[in-house]
Amino acid sequence: MNVIRRLSCAVFLVAVWPAIRVAAEEPASSILDSRTTLAWPALTSENKPWTWWWWPGSAVDPTNIGSQLQTFQEAGLGGAQIIPIYGIRGGEADYINFLSPGWMSMLNESVTDAHKLDMGIDIALETGWCFGGPTISKDEANALVVKRTFDVAGGNVFNHDFSRAERDSASRSALQALMAFNTNGAAVDLTHHLRADGSVQWTAPPGQWTVYAISQRFSGQNVKRAAPGGRGPMLNPFYEKAIHDYLKWFDDAFDSYGGNRPRAVFQDSYEYQCNWSPDFFDQFQRLRGYKLQTVLPALFGDAPPDEAGRVKFDYRQTVSDLMARQTDPIWMDWAHQHGFIASYQAHGAPANWLDLYAGADIPETEMFHLDRSPLISKFASSAAHVAGRRLTGAETGTWLAEHFTETLAELKFLADDMFISGVNHIFYHGCCYSPASAQWPGWLFYASTEMNPRNSIWHDVPALNAYIGRCQSILQSGSPDNDVLIYWPVSDFWNNPDGMAPEMTVSKTAWFKDQPIGRTAERLWDHGYAFDYISDSQLLNAKSARKQILVPGGAYRVVLVPSCRLMPVETLAKLVALAESGATVIFESGLPADVPGWGNLEKRRMLFKELLAGIKAVHGPSMVDEASMGRGRILIGDADAALARSDVAREPMSDRAGVFFVRRSFNGGWNYFIANRHGAALDGWVTIGRPGESAELMDPMTGQIGMAALRKVNGQTQVYLQLQPGGSILLRLFGSKVGGGPAWNYWTSDGPPTAITGAWKVNFVQGGPELPAPFETTSLKSWTEEPDTNAERFAGSALYTIDFDAEATNGADYLLDLGNVCQSARVRLNGKDYGTYMTPPFRVIVNNLSPHGNKLEVEVTNVSANRIRDLDRRRVPWKIFGDIGIVDVNYQPFDASDWPLTDSGLLGPVTVGRVE
Repeated sequence: MNVIRRLSCAVFLVAVWPAIRVAAEEPASSILDSRTTLAWPALTSENKPWTWWWWPGSAVDPTNIGSQLQTFQEAGLGGAQIIPIYGIRGGEADYINFLSPGWMSMLNESVTDAHKLDMGIDIALETGWCFGGPTISKDEANALVVKRTFDVAGGNVFNHDFSRAERDSASRSALQALMAFNTNGAAVDLTHHLRADGSVQWTAPPGQWTVYAISQRFSGQNVKRAAPGGRGPMLNPFYEKAIHDYLKWFDDAFDSYGGNRPRAVFQDSYEYQCNWSPDFFDQFQRLRGYKLQTVLPALFGDAPPDEAGRVKFDYRQTVSDLMARQTDPIWMDWAHQHGFIASYQAHGAPANWLDLYAGADIPETEMFHLDRSPLISKFASSAAHVAGRRLTGAETGTWLAEHFTETLAELKFLADDMFISGVNHIFYHGCCYSPASAQWPGWLFYASTEMNPRNSIWHDVPALNAYIGRCQSILQSGSPDNDVLIYWPVSDFWNNPDGMAPEMTVSKTAWFKDQPIGRTAERLWDHGYAFDYISDSQLLNAKSARKQILVPGGAYRVVLVPSCRLMPVETLAKLVALAESGATVIFESGLPADVPGWGNLEKRRMLFKELLAGIKAVHGPSMVDEASMGRGRILIGDADAALARSDVAREPMSDRAGVFFVRRSFNGGWNYFIANRHGAALDGWVTIGRPGESAELMDPMTGQIGMAALRKVNGQTQVYLQLQPGGSILLRLFGSKVGGGPAWNYWTSDGPPTAITGAWKVNFVQGGPELPAPFETTSLKSWTEEPDTNAERFAGSALYTIDFDAEATNGADYLLDLGNVCQSARVRLNGKDYGTYMTPPFRVIVNNLSPHGNKLEVEVTNVSANRIRDLDRRRVPWKIFGDIGIVDVNYQPFDASDWPLTDSGLLGPVTVGRVE
């Protein structure tokens, strides 16, 4: 088998491989047809990683803009997303107000410079977050409903003054509803009793009455981390007028702007405090068909649970409809009219995320600190796949770890988590603009991975960016290839008599995991099924043809309904219609029992029962009942058994602990991204769920490509894979025999390794605050243990050099194992560059080892933790940031002075051993 020189820690052997050598099922020559060796797709600005680029105080200037973009480009970034934020204390004279002519000039400078570098620029349609600022009036600000109740006995007079003075003192709006309800459910509208001066006088009929007075108040939520010129209330995301008026601010700026335009405008995740709007009663009646005023006791939980739950469902559905159908489309349409695309983080919204994400050109998700759930991130990618959007973005690195302790390995593993969830457009979180004159560590943002040129890890960032770029060059090509649409039964979730807006976030995920969809998705994920989620409204637009479910983004084999009690009659009718047209619909556990909501309930129930009566299921094998529906069928029961009966292929590789995948199709085959997130190496034949005749492996860490060993067992395709813990690989599976390149090399050990011993020369080559003195050592350990105190506080790179002899055969292949490395390493042997390594195990295949006079050079870069620790121990005033300032990962005041020293450098042991 031809040797592919392996340079990556992504696909390697463990310390001692099994004593086997895997050969391709057929000689390489038999599959080498006229096909040319596949090359990686060209890296473009879009498939390279991007970064969020905070502008503190917008105190930017052309010189530093140009130099920073140049630095980004040289490190392999494809673009930057500008987000103006709070400024630097003492730097107020340099602030530039958001959207002022000076600010727009700096925008043009950024876009122009970026285009010269073949890079892109996006901008946030806000400062800090969320939408809002000085143009937002009291009525347009995000609002909370105000309920006041008054008990009135029959025959008594209700006399109250709802004057403006009283309203203003409580920051309340004008009265929106005044209703009286008795204990028997009778309701009286008292608004016509209101006098011009705001007073009301009403004599209660017999019985016990409760008067509800409804208004709204400003929630108090201002724009968070706002930049100069952007301070003010967050707007009301349910109120059309607020969105229209907000966009006039941008119209004024862009109508007179003649400069180069960004690629996209962006809205950050939902952090509004809002549950009401000035016209909510009118909008509710239009959307739900009845007056919310007539059921106020149920809305506020003062009614039997079933009624309260149904009214709360209607309320929550209205909130979702207002955002998905009215307010979000306003700013997205505005973006398109002005030549931008729209990038949107819908998570956090009290709405159906799938509908919100699907409206954007780039749905964008995120993972927060250690709360990482690919199943949550799949809401964004599912919306993209179903709606036919090519890109799914991800805010990547938010509170990845404590400031200056984040490693490139952690970023790589996080990117892999994003990829397996369907993301293909990474945005680092992120880099803070900082002028060259700023003292280290420069200007910082409080919540990000310090992904900036001042952080020592930046030295080896180009290797990570190249890895992400190669992955995304494949993951942005072709089409998603998922078989199953999992319906989100949001009706059960929203039919909750408690509270107002449900709390849904990417970090606290019990809201999802405790739903049937969460349990179903996790089980299918673990069993290797490829799926996307779909909402009620998305289902209503689906069609059926050739026994498939067709949506704008592609075709699926089945739609799976997790266990649910409630379902809109329109959704059930659509599922029945899809089945009658030839599709397969699976109801896990059983059919739904009822409709949600309160309005027109009996008529909807009657239609629902008629639809259920038409589903005549007969008992089948494997815990599944089946109902024939025209050209299709409905299956009821165990999801796994129903999927198997539907010939939906799963990926058996998921049976291996910690192995995850995402799959996309292209004309003639399939692309797989496969990640080993387990603590053990993967070394063996892996069964692939799609049928293939040949396969190609692509290592995104090194760019190496080779034909994989492939065989057929019982009609199934198997590919041989070697993946270290944390490793990843791209597999291209072809439906026919193709070739055109060397075979992939699978390394096996040929005896125990030998330690490289002797005197190591250590020279510090770049970093700060000062370069420690060089030293020699025969015992590898953290450089912080050296007597030079400069080594304790140093952040940067040191070159380790050793001369050694080895029992070597010229031209043979050897495994060089660096042992423990803190935190990344560049390797050269006898003058040959073997690349950059950032994830353990740090192992390198070398092929130029000599029996005598070998020279090994390992340039190791640490994190910046020790340097920031030194600043705090010496009380250097580097925390110069306004607003929240700088805080730690627990949002407490940041202080690194009591941190223990972080190990740094080459810790070894370093060994070398023969491989075949």
